Amino acid sequence: MYFIDVQGTLISDEDKSPIHGSIEFIEYLNTQNIPYMVITNNTKCASLDFYEYLKSIGFNFSYEKYLDPLMILESRVQKEAVAAYGATQFLNTLQKMGYLLDYKNPKTVLIAIKEDFCADEYAQMIDFLLSGAKLVGMHETSIYAKNNKRYPGVGAILKMLAFATSCSYEVVGKPSVSFYEEALRRLRVQDKGAAFEKITIISDDVTGDLGGAKELGMQTLFVTSGKYKNAQEIVPSLEDALKPDLIKTDMYDVLQSINGVSI
Repeated sequence: MYFIDVQGTLISDEDKSPIHGSIEFIEYLNTQNIPYMVITNNTKCASLDFYEYLKSIGFNFSYEKYLDPLMILESRVQKEAVAAYGATQFLNTLQKMGYLLDYKNPKTVLIAIKEDFCADEYAQMIDFLLSGAKLVGMHETSIYAKNNKRYPGVGAILKMLAFATSCSYEVVGKPSVSFYEEALRRLRVQDKGAAFEKITIISDDVTGDLGGAKELGMQTLFVTSGKYKNAQEIVPSLEDALKPDLIKTDMYDVLQSINGVSI
């Protein structure tokens, strides 16, 4: 059984098109009745909208097999007095969900991702946190890849703010335990015997998604089709306990390695 990342794993960071072998991998799981969850740190689009986009480009799976941080946000963050930072689409989605944005006296500083954070935004976040606001990340990705450039991910920003203010932070999406537990709960609808120890998680974020998953006992499979050009960029610097169990080029490579499947 599998947990499968989306950006950089199933779809390209460059143009959001399917990565080689990704559609076929999902079809293989469907044909073989292998339980899986598609788990993404999508925050820009409403959950159903992003799911429908994946369907429109050829991915065949039900909404019950999809999970992103927006789907559990309301159980983690109260809707009033939120200073939210991220792409315009993210802020619009929050408001449509009923969140009240407040950049004067917020109770929560909520961080998503965008490529053009500025120093003044960081200064504002720091002031809010030093005044007692809670710090929450929509996820804890290490790197954000876009337009052939790599930016600090939400995880890197959270750690910077925590260092600057000595505050702690919470994470809604991957690799938080609560997110993986929710994904497991939904996976058990497909297989009542599902457990972390039986799951292989596939992702291009080896320090974010896979590190947290490995600590929970999951088998980790790192694909180099997203954030990193090759495994040598990151794997040698990881602690031995967090190094991925398997490394593949992309989902085509993953599929070929399973029972000799060829596409």
